[in-house]
Amino acid sequence: MTQNSDQIQEKLRALKETADQKWRAFSESTTPKIHIGMATCGLAAGAQETKTAFETQLEKEGIEAVIHPIGCHGHCYAEPLVIIDVPESGFPPIMYQQVNEGKAIMLVKNFLKNHDPLLEHIYGAMEENDTLPSVMLYPRFNMEKRIIMDKCGTINPAEIDEYIAHGGYTSLGKALEMKPDAIIETIGESGLRGRGGAGFPTGIKLEIAAEQKSDHKVIICNADEGDPGAYMDRTILESNPHQIVEGMAICARAIGADRGIFYVRAEYPLAVKLIDRALKQARERNLLGDNILGSDFSFDMEIFQGSGAFVCGEETSLIESLEGYRGMPRHRPPFPVVQGLHGYPTLIDNVKTLANIAPIIDNGADWFQTIGTEKSPGTAIFSIVGHVLYPGLVEIPMGESLRSLIFDICGGIPDKKNFKAVQIGGPSGGCLPESFLDTPIDFDSLIEAGAMMGSGGMVIMNDDTCMVNVARYFLDFTQNESCGKCTFCRIGTRHLLETLDQITKGHGQEDTLEQMEKLALAVKKGSLCGLGRTAPNPVLTSLKYFRDEYEAHIRDGVCPALMCRELIAYYIDLDKCARGCDACVGCCPTEAIFTTSNRKKGIDQEKCIKCGECLNVCVPLYDAVKKASPPETAPIIEKPKAPVE
Repeated sequence: MTQNSDQIQEKLRALKETADQKWRAFSESTTPKIHIGMATCGLAAGAQETKTAFETQLEKEGIEAVIHPIGCHGHCYAEPLVIIDVPESGFPPIMYQQVNEGKAIMLVKNFLKNHDPLLEHIYGAMEENDTLPSVMLYPRFNMEKRIIMDKCGTINPAEIDEYIAHGGYTSLGKALEMKPDAIIETIGESGLRGRGGAGFPTGIKLEIAAEQKSDHKVIICNADEGDPGAYMDRTILESNPHQIVEGMAICARAIGADRGIFYVRAEYPLAVKLIDRALKQARERNLLGDNILGSDFSFDMEIFQGSGAFVCGEETSLIESLEGYRGMPRHRPPFPVVQGLHGYPTLIDNVKTLANIAPIIDNGADWFQTIGTEKSPGTAIFSIVGHVLYPGLVEIPMGESLRSLIFDICGGIPDKKNFKAVQIGGPSGGCLPESFLDTPIDFDSLIEAGAMMGSGGMVIMNDDTCMVNVARYFLDFTQNESCGKCTFCRIGTRHLLETLDQITKGHGQEDTLEQMEKLALAVKKGSLCGLGRTAPNPVLTSLKYFRDEYEAHIRDGVCPALMCRELIAYYIDLDKCARGCDACVGCCPTEAIFTTSNRKKGIDQEKCIKCGECLNVCVPLYDAVKKASPPETAPIIEKPKAPVE
């Protein structure tokens, strides 16, 4: 214990009393409360318009209610999400999904005015209550285990007192009373591994940083999230930035750092705004700055906005960017934890890693080890996108199976399609087929399967997906994001991409696959940083598990999934085509669709650019537009020589 223990606890107690008083006044009030998700996902779906509609209608009806902005619950498919709590109605707080302006007006008129919750619009009850049928209890996240996202969607991320009222900064108070070695020991015994992708033990990283002799040390939060379809870090920062601030302060105390930096990409303006506000509020309460809470520990943070380079997610490239240079990786060793920003020892951790620090200090290492698996304790948070019924953010214990995550929690594959593959670990991850659905989700099991945990991006694909085209898509991304410093990555990924592009056009040769596999392994082995070393993963795993699709493209000039443009043709099934329906004609951008002599439709293959718009409009109506591969197998429909009147 430090000599300032009493002073630390007294200051914390004063902050907690003020925060608790405000929260009790809010939560125990009988005034109706309308909680609206205002993170980027909600705003993109129209949450600001929904909020305005509530405000306008409440004023019009003369109803008093409190509108409470919150972060993201993770149910991105259901945004804008609204939770309405009307204490005097007898109903528990109720969650509604896809609340547009019209539904907002309807809820004010029916629920807040007449105490009719509109059961047909309820997504789920937030608490168990006899007034609602049991089928309406517990939204999806009841199947999750939330540590990182525990307060996301509960508190207003712009108000520090709400975080404090929910136990925030208690862990920092404990850490200030602990010796730095004790903090590191607790984190080490918890078994926490870095959530940025590598899975390196966090305790060991802290220990190495603490051992460095220097009068100045730096800690950096790596929020340079760049994976396609990944938005975990952004959502956490927009929903509960204070948990990251607290985690960074605790780690700084452990290693003796006096400066902290949030490295956030500039494409996250809302996250930047909320982090900036969080830092200002923390300074006002002496949770940052000189002699924090009256202790002998001084520490402050700043924000640095990155320019969106994917390679800057790699820690040495990030440091180059911070120093004002082009983001390019350095040779290691020395590692940043020994010699980093401007030559000083620098600890760099991901948002999700830092979000785990405060809960571990608060609850203890033993508590954390009871969650997840022996070698991968804790939870994993994923952004689920693609062909899945309920996409969004999910936090589950390590060790859950892919099958449970995709089918039980996220609802499985929509539109009566079949599961084909999951791309896990971001653009540098691996594509795993159905036979791997029972694979446990943890660092070691996924690597053994040929994928990786990565930062937490997960793309679900149905049987309409061409795995050759998927590999080409992800390699195109990593090739564009290559900094160009090392030859294997700069030139190797370009050759791989050109080869994949030729295969999708049916131009591959018999030995193409062997050459491509050999090149992919060379790029993996010879690249300087993690971007180049993992870029071939989609190619190698898709070759391993879906080789028959590659062979079909090369040998037969066929795309089995009917996805590659050069290998397909659109045509119209005259038996299903309706006379006089012009839906496909109106949507065709090149006027390739014509009317036959019997007033049905045909497609001029010379004009068709294979955009698929005709298929999109026809399937819901008559399902007359079809695809053929190879293109020459499409039935030929003669175009009338004179226009049909």
